[in-house]
Amino acid sequence: MSEIIKEKNHVIVKPGQDVVASMANEFRAELNSLIQESSCDLTIDLTGVEMVDSVGIGVIIATHNSLNNKGHKLKVVNIADDIYGLFSTMRLDRHFTVEKKK
Repeated sequence: MSEIIKEKNHVIVKPGQDVVASMANEFRAELNSLIQESSCDLTIDLTGVEMVDSVGIGVIIATHNSLNNKGHKLKVVNIADDIYGLFSTMRLDRHFTVEKKK
């Protein structure tokens, strides 16, 4: 279960574990629920996440698409260097905000 922080016009989701196939269905359900119940921008904070596999990337892209359809934005922050490199190589940073760990 992710840590979820709801602010006025923003929701922050911290999965706190690797975003991989074994947790993807639960994570997808959490994100879909948040998108349905609130009309605001969403940030996925990857603090403590060391690995994102292809299924995890699919969940993040689907989240972006769902938010985009509702006129909202996705931001993925605190990304480890190697994951940031993968996101950049896939050009995901052209579709939504992607920020390295500070």
